[in-house]
Amino acid sequence: MNRILPLIASFVLIMTTTVSAQDYGQAATVRIWDNATAPHSNGITTPEEEQEPNRIARVSEAVLYLFPADTTQAPNTGLGVVICPGGGYARLAIDYEGYEVAKWLASNGISAGVLKYRMPNGHPEVPLEDAEQALRILRGEVPGAECCPCRKVGIMGFSAGGHLAAYASTLGAVRPDFSLLFYPVITAHPGHQGSFTNLIGSANRSAENDAYYSLENRVTKQTPPALLLLSDDDTTVPPVSSTRYYNALKEHGIEASMHIYPTGGHGWGIRESFRYRNEWQAALLDWLKQLDL
Repeated sequence: MNRILPLIASFVLIMTTTVSAQDYGQAATVRIWDNATAPHSNGITTPEEEQEPNRIARVSEAVLYLFPADTTQAPNTGLGVVICPGGGYARLAIDYEGYEVAKWLASNGISAGVLKYRMPNGHPEVPLEDAEQALRILRGEVPGAECCPCRKVGIMGFSAGGHLAAYASTLGAVRPDFSLLFYPVITAHPGHQGSFTNLIGSANRSAENDAYYSLENRVTKQTPPALLLLSDDDTTVPPVSSTRYYNALKEHGIEASMHIYPTGGHGWGIRESFRYRNEWQAALLDWLKQLDL
């Protein structure tokens, strides 16, 4: 089995600091790389698709949309977060699990970068290397995020984006300082089979590969602290994904907290319709304050 190769930070960034054609209200846009310039290609050669607004499929270019901490609304915490929207590793829900969350974080003094990561298409190394480079950018290790100076940088992910966030936290060559995981895909059995098939490829689904990418098995003492937020009645990604990851973190002495809301199902993100929206926002901000960052 091919293991993830460590990435080096010397890849050239194709960057613009102006608002791109995709205007989400970001202060700057960093075009990280495409399949021709990235360490690995996902093999997608057809154009990106947005069959409905803010649902982006067949992504083959990694882009980071930057939202600096808004000091007119709150003191700058010095924290930054790379946000990985969900979508089953087939598409990205880039609004309520992406730029809308980034704007909320910025209003609370936290800089954010929404990562439009390339779909794996059976190449599991691809989204990971996008997330690692986004972490480097927001940390200032490579150019691009001069508008968002951060002393500590974490990662946030929703559903399959939560798998990517935990993937970077466990197997990444570049580890975030903390992770914020919303109803994350973690384990293959039981789990969201579409996400695992899209990540690994249907031809490569095996007991060995499923176990390797079931991230509760990849936790070590170097895994960063995590906050997990989910609903008890989620039938799309069973809560066992989060509970297994939480238990693995505690077994390794990693600081972790988990909030299981009684209702809400799957995919609520920052939607106002989610009954516990105010609760999760307060819990997240409080947890970050408690961390020794």
